[in-house]
Amino acid sequence: MVLPEAPALARPSAGPALPAGPTEFTEAWLHNRRLSAHTRDAYRRDIAGWLAWCAQRDVNPLRASFLQVNEYARDLESTRNARTGRPLTPASVARKLSALSSWYDFLARLRAVDANPVAGADRPRIDRDHSATVGLTPEEVDALLTAAETETGPTAARNRAALALLADLGLRVGELVSLDVTDLGAERGHRSVRFTGKGGRQRRRALTPGTAYAVDDYLAQRAAAAGVPVSELTGPLLVTATGSRLDRHAVFRLVRRLARAAGIPAWAKLSPHSLRHAFATTARAEGVPLEDVQDAMGHADPRTTRRYDRDRHNLDRDPAYVIWAARSRRRG
Repeated sequence: MVLPEAPALARPSAGPALPAGPTEFTEAWLHNRRLSAHTRDAYRRDIAGWLAWCAQRDVNPLRASFLQVNEYARDLESTRNARTGRPLTPASVARKLSALSSWYDFLARLRAVDANPVAGADRPRIDRDHSATVGLTPEEVDALLTAAETETGPTAARNRAALALLADLGLRVGELVSLDVTDLGAERGHRSVRFTGKGGRQRRRALTPGTAYAVDDYLAQRAAAAGVPVSELTGPLLVTATGSRLDRHAVFRLVRRLARAAGIPAWAKLSPHSLRHAFATTARAEGVPLEDVQDAMGHADPRTTRRYDRDRHNLDRDPAYVIWAARSRRRG
C-alpha cells in the first residue's frame, strides 16, 4: 500500500538528513520495527488517515499540537465503520492513536518534531475487562471441530488442520496463515511449531496429539496429490487449491461457514479470534495457571489474558470457597 503524497513539510533547521515526505517517514518507521505484514498494512492505513485529515485542514503534521490530535480523535469517534455502519469503537480509536503516537515517537528520535503531540492528547478510556469478540463455549468448539471432521472434499483435511491449530493452540489468525511447513518440528519428545508472534517475538508451541494427527493427515494428502514425499513439501503450511498461501479472510469465512453448519447461533458474528478467547477461557476453567496461559498466548500483560477469560467472573471460581474448604479440612 502506498500512502498519498502530501505537500512538502517544513522541518526544524537543526538535525540529521530526513526522509523526503510522509510516505518515506512512514516506511522508515515501519522498517525500524519487527511487525507482521498485516500489522504493517494496518499502521500504514492509520497514518494515511491522519495525513489525509491534516491535508484537508491545511495542518502541517510536523507542527501539529495535542489540540489538533484531540480534534482528530473526536472526529474518529464520530466516524462510521464502512463495513458495519456503526461508529468506531473506543478500542479502534485508541489503536489508531497508539499507532500515531509510535510514529511521532520515531520522528522525535529523528528530531523531525520537537515532541510527540499524541502524548498530551485525550485518548479514549478502554475497559480492560471487556472484549468485543464473540466467544465460544467448550461445547460449541467441539461442535465446530465435529463439523470440520465430517466435511469432505479437496480442502477438508486442510480445514481440519487449520481449525485444530486455532482451537488447541489459540493462535492468532495472522500467526496461523504465516506458518510454513519448515516451522513444524520436534523438541524433547514434543511435536512442535515455531512462529513469529506479535511484536516480532519468536514463539514455539507444542502440538497436541489431535492437532499433530490433523496436520500430518493434511500434509500426507497434499504430498500424495503432488506426487512427492511429505519430506519434500515446502512453502506455506496452509495453501489454497492453486498452491498459494491461505489468507486470513479465507479463515474468517471458514470459521463462520463451519459454525453455521454446526448450528452455533452466533455463527455470523464469529471470527478466528473467537477460538482464541475460547482457548483462554477453557484453559483457566481447567485449572491452568494464569501465567502459563499468558505465556502460551504470548501476552505481555496478564490483564490481557484475564480479559480473554470469559469465565473469570463465575462465582464457582470464587477463592472464598477454596479458603473455606481448607479451613474445614484443618478443623476436620
